[in-house]
Amino acid sequence: MSARKALAIVVAALVLVAFSVTGTVLYLGRERAAGDAQAARRSWRRILYYRSPMNPSVRSPVPAKDEMGMDYVPVYEDDVADQPVPGRAAVVVSPERVAMLGLRSETIGSGSSAARLRTVGRVAIDETRREVVHAKYEGYVEKLFVSFTGETVRKGRPLAALYSPELVAAQQEYLLAQRAAGRLAGSSVTGVAAGASELAAAARQRLRYWDVGAEEIERLERTAEPRRTVTLLSPVSGVVVDKPAVEGLRVGPADRLFEITDLSRLWVLAELYEKDLASARLGAHAEITLPNLPGVALEGRVSFVSPIVRAETRTVEVRIEVDNSTGALKPDMQADVSLEGPGSAGPIVPESALIFTGERTLVFLDRGEGRFEPRELALGARVPGGYEVRQGLAAGDRVVAGANFLLDSESSLRAAISNVRR
Repeated sequence: MSARKALAIVVAALVLVAFSVTGTVLYLGRERAAGDAQAARRSWRRILYYRSPMNPSVRSPVPAKDEMGMDYVPVYEDDVADQPVPGRAAVVVSPERVAMLGLRSETIGSGSSAARLRTVGRVAIDETRREVVHAKYEGYVEKLFVSFTGETVRKGRPLAALYSPELVAAQQEYLLAQRAAGRLAGSSVTGVAAGASELAAAARQRLRYWDVGAEEIERLERTAEPRRTVTLLSPVSGVVVDKPAVEGLRVGPADRLFEITDLSRLWVLAELYEKDLASARLGAHAEITLPNLPGVALEGRVSFVSPIVRAETRTVEVRIEVDNSTGALKPDMQADVSLEGPGSAGPIVPESALIFTGERTLVFLDRGEGRFEPRELALGARVPGGYEVRQGLAAGDRVVAGANFLLDSESSLRAAISNVRR
């Protein structure tokens, strides 16, 4: 073998040895690092006792082995923690896991400002400002003075001219009674003059009952000529929202001719869930905003809260009266509603800290050093920044407000394990 080949073999052997030593060092380093990390994770947990792996009721204060040579299992303090909430146990989390899970805590503060509740509503006609116009006699519509639905009318404006044989006869009867009263006014027979006068007055009152105006009666007295048609006048000012009347239509007392509504004040009907009814006090201030008027808020007051809960939606209807003199609101528009509820001087818990289980409402208190304790709450009204706390927390307590659902899962698991081990 030449010297060159021998030298190459020696160099290759040295390289293999170097790689083997480096790999061994790296492996031992990783094993040592893993062991150090595991030791660090366990260093903050306090062992209460050791239990038999086959019989949890057999315990030992020091490490031991059972009859089969199996090591006893350590039981840590957080494994058997008390359960302040049924089905939930306190949780101890290492600082590394706190950072990894993104657990974030906030300090509970006290609220004093008035609560604001936001919901949606629908604009509706004020039912107390609706007027339906009828003819109180049989007749025919000969001429319309209102051409279309949506037209604005003022009180006393002519709506339609009606021909009614009944009304023509009533005018003639009044004229006859008036003439008779004039002829018998000087009669010496007791009661004749008074009876004639009363008959004329009754005929006049009959015309009034049929909505014949005072001006029309004065014209009839002055000219002594009955009119074939009588003008139907608007009883209120507003907007014609319905117009069944058409020219030539035969009408009677039961027929609707016009429906007129005053839209200067409207209702906004909002839906509130049962838990938010504290914000629905009579007289409570409300702000109404519309999609077509960004940045503009209309003022209103709660005037009525329905005594009935809708079974389909579990909501209660709240009525808000709003001034609409500008005409910005229109019936059946959608609106955003902000209600001013009662103020709160008690603790306020952020909504992100709450866990709704269906049976109860929970939060996790941050006790420090990685210890988190479940707490059941009794909530009040929704307020800015969260909910009012009626029972369960005090101002200054720290609660988990981020990734708390992970704590809830581990708390439930530890409670189940703790029940088994006990």
